[in-house]
Amino acid sequence: QVQLVESGGGLVQPGESLTLSCVASGFTLEDYDIGWFRQAPGGEQTVACISMSDGVTSYLDSVKGRFTIIRDNAKRTIYLQMDSLKPEDTAVYYCARGRCGGIYTDWGQGTQVTVSS
Repeated sequence: QVQLVESGGGLVQPGESLTLSCVASGFTLEDYDIGWFRQAPGGEQTVACISMSDGVTSYLDSVKGRFTIIRDNAKRTIYLQMDSLKPEDTAVYYCARGRCGGIYTDWGQGTQVTVSS
């Protein structure tokens, strides 16, 4: 059974950092890419994506230089390290398995990130 479980969300002030975790189980990790997405009132965005086989990454332009997606295949965990957070980063963040730039078939339950002073 495929499972993706996010954690690490919370309330932070602008400029602070937060690291989200996504623990994956039930499938061969290296056969897929893992993406981080966010859902806010304005819509859904693909924040970052990483190939679990070769580590190639891609990022949403507005988070480049602030967010880093990191894989730890041994722990079956994909992290989203978020620095210099802004109020506009406020959203529910999800991880999903699929293909970077393509289709994602399985999603986690999401974790809320709120950036506010």
